[in-house]
Amino acid sequence: MNATPNGKFQFAIDRGGTFTDVWAKCPDGKVKIMKLLSEDPTNYPDAPKEAIRRIIEQETGCKGLSIDTSKIDWIRMGTTVATNALLERKGEPMALVITKGFRDLLHIGNQSRPNIFDLQPRGFPYSNRIELVEHVMRLFDLAEAQC
Repeated sequence: MNATPNGKFQFAIDRGGTFTDVWAKCPDGKVKIMKLLSEDPTNYPDAPKEAIRRIIEQETGCKGLSIDTSKIDWIRMGTTVATNALLERKGEPMALVITKGFRDLLHIGNQSRPNIFDLQPRGFPYSNRIELVEHVMRLFDLAEAQC
């Protein structure tokens, strides 16, 4: 086991709709895995924060409701909650803001769909499309402009 470079905890978290999965590398290099219910208001208000608190408490022996953030190197967190909301058509109405000329890009996609011959493919999670005229300056143009 390799210790973390600066002797701090590192966390990778996936906050899902049902469970929150946590991978942690402890300062001594030990890896800990934890799984909590994403929603459990009688036991904790926030699953990722609770998992971090529990792992630090288990490894350091320091008990308490607060987290000593000086012991944390980094936290990387992803979530499937927003993706699932899009796929299930839940949540607030939204619009697609896209570069002018690319209005149908998501509609065309790469033609991967369950029934390739279906002439009425499933709708999109946005209710409106807004095309913007953009100006993109290349990096070397910017460097020349500053000289």
